[in-house]
Amino acid sequence: MRHGRVVWDTHTHIGHARHSGRSYGAEELLCAMEQSGVDHSVVIPYPVVEDFRAAHDEIGAAVRGSGGRLKGTVCLDPFVPEAEFRDEVRRCRELHGFGALKLQPQYQALNPLWPTSGFFFETAAELEMTLIIHTGTGIPYSLPSLYMPAARRYPELTFVLAHCGGGGMLVGEAIVAAVFCPNVVLELSTLMPNHILEVLREVPAERLMAGSDLPENLEIELQKIETLPVSEEEKRLMMGGTAQRVFGGAAA
Repeated sequence: MRHGRVVWDTHTHIGHARHSGRSYGAEELLCAMEQSGVDHSVVIPYPVVEDFRAAHDEIGAAVRGSGGRLKGTVCLDPFVPEAEFRDEVRRCRELHGFGALKLQPQYQALNPLWPTSGFFFETAAELEMTLIIHTGTGIPYSLPSLYMPAARRYPELTFVLAHCGGGGMLVGEAIVAAVFCPNVVLELSTLMPNHILEVLREVPAERLMAGSDLPENLEIELQKIETLPVSEEEKRLMMGGTAQRVFGGAAA
């Protein structure tokens, strides 16, 4: 806990990234969580890896060894054969207990408006998984507005818009998506504090969540929420309460 609040980091990665050369392990993540008072983290593979099955299995082992502190996420190239994609998501759901499916349009340029992309959303719906969508870098397919039709089409799914548009330029798009789609939740990493206040004017805190994305961001991402001039209840929800409902299965 941190200052009496249960804390979730809803955007972390472990493994090795081919695109950036980053490597980060489960022990390093758990150590960083201890130092910053984070109770739970949502762990996602990097979007470009040598072997997506091995990356998922590494996270699966980390989840099993974490005592319930880590929650796993599936992320793989959506352009592998559809049957292979569906089989891998199901394998991770059934074998490792992963509860979320991630799309990173910056490296996985799936157009959510095309009928041929329906399998992605159908897979999440069939397996009752939360969707995490990277927004910001990777335009046009990372525009928050492009996921509104799918969010309306699959009201039973929760759509987490990672980075809430990716900064000031697109934060308005993320706000609009959340206002018109009640199953859209906004993850706040990369926003400035003034942007979070702008979001809060239109979207309630029970649909906002903290995230770090990268380990060097963790402390400042938590501090920027802690120091906002908002109520204690709003801080509690953004730092852990919302994530507990979305990823943990119960209210915090």
